[in-house]
Amino acid sequence: MTTSADRQRRRIRAAFGRTRLEPEELWVRYFALGGQAGPADLAEFLDGTSDLPVRERDRVALAVNEELDRITGSDRAPYSRPLRAAEPEGGPLAALVTLLRDTHLSPPDSLPAAVDAAGRHLGVVPVLYLADDGARTLVPLPGGPGHGREPLSVDGTLPGRAYRVLQTQPAVSEDGQARLWVPVVDGAERVGVLDVMLADPADLDDPNLHRHCWWLAHYLGHLVTALASYGDALEVTHPAGSRSARAELIHRLLPPSTAGTGRVLVAGRVEPAHDMGGDLFDYALSATRAQFAVLDATGHDLRAGLAAAAAVSAYRAARRAGAGLFEQVEAAHGTVAEHFAGNVFATAVVAELDLLTGRLRYLSAGHPAPLLLRAGKVVKQLDDGRRPLLGIDVRSTTVGEEHLQQGDTVVVHTDGITRARDRTGRTFGLGGLVDVLQRTAAEGTPLPEVTRRVVAAILDHHQGALQDDATLLMVQWTTEGQDALDPAPR
Repeated sequence: MTTSADRQRRRIRAAFGRTRLEPEELWVRYFALGGQAGPADLAEFLDGTSDLPVRERDRVALAVNEELDRITGSDRAPYSRPLRAAEPEGGPLAALVTLLRDTHLSPPDSLPAAVDAAGRHLGVVPVLYLADDGARTLVPLPGGPGHGREPLSVDGTLPGRAYRVLQTQPAVSEDGQARLWVPVVDGAERVGVLDVMLADPADLDDPNLHRHCWWLAHYLGHLVTALASYGDALEVTHPAGSRSARAELIHRLLPPSTAGTGRVLVAGRVEPAHDMGGDLFDYALSATRAQFAVLDATGHDLRAGLAAAAAVSAYRAARRAGAGLFEQVEAAHGTVAEHFAGNVFATAVVAELDLLTGRLRYLSAGHPAPLLLRAGKVVKQLDDGRRPLLGIDVRSTTVGEEHLQQGDTVVVHTDGITRARDRTGRTFGLGGLVDVLQRTAAEGTPLPEVTRRVVAAILDHHQGALQDDATLLMVQWTTEGQDALDPAPR
């Protein structure tokens, strides 16, 4: 053996002596780690009468060290080369590892404690707020340092501004507490905000701390979405019992309200009339195209929700099977016609955007015509490609086409937006929708915030209670709008 190999063997043997393991027990542990040498080979190595390859020596050292870690955590046997640290001792990576470890195989209600533990690695105290279903209030997650706090409004507050514009907001409260309000996102989907309380006000100006908190908040957004799928503890953003059966049905079928790639952004909202009826939207993004649909089933009972669910499921199945635009619409139509036998119908817009050329192809089944927003102005309605409602047979139809320019946005809406009436009977109308779209576009508002403001304007017009679902889906062909959805420190 070389001098270094002999030194490693001697120190492994000395460390092995401190484990109080029998040689046979050591071999079993070594074998479980992938060791290739037999029991006799291992015994000869420990006695110094033969050598083992470098990789096998390191496996023996690992087996010894695991037992020493269990007993004392010290006096480790050496490896043939320096190894990376098993876990980070502090800083942002330690914070992320803590979140990962403390939420693995844990119920959703373990999240507040995991967030608190992660914050300690950054020297901060974080409190997570989640946005409610209507994106109107930010609700503190029960448990942890935020226990007992009141919800915050999305409009008119600094935390709400962090959520609305996706930018970290530094502040010092009246009691002298320095804090950062950091947007929490799951990819491009806004989830809530993180109240990061600092021990030293000077840290408000530390750009690296801003970045570390953004990493924490972004990873936290992924965790919230994952954990919420297998428990109810994170369903704190709507009052208990506020969703009817049909509302729960529709809610679970909706994709994330915001998504994007380097070529396209999608943002959608469904605002229920007391509870959701029959409105749904769906989309699928790839490197070369964006496929999307909005459906509105007639009626306001559970049958409307079932019809919308059946239609969108048929649309998804056809789309995923590679069917063309016409076949996708016919699949949804056939499902509605077969299973609801003329009792329920549905309007729909189904479209496909080529992300390389800007070519838009679409079909509209008795639905309000989509709008084309260009350079901050609604320049036209897309009123080609018409067919009757889903559930009514048609002999032939043609597919509408439009060639978009970079930055153009296709706006698909249901009649619950334009037909919303105030107490005097005055409708919000197409003019009201166009006005809000153009005003928000002029302000450079991020796409998901545009959809939120449109719905807020409709609710204001209708004194907070709609008579029909109001659904909006916006699809922007862009390579620049993505910047507004990145909450990373500039």
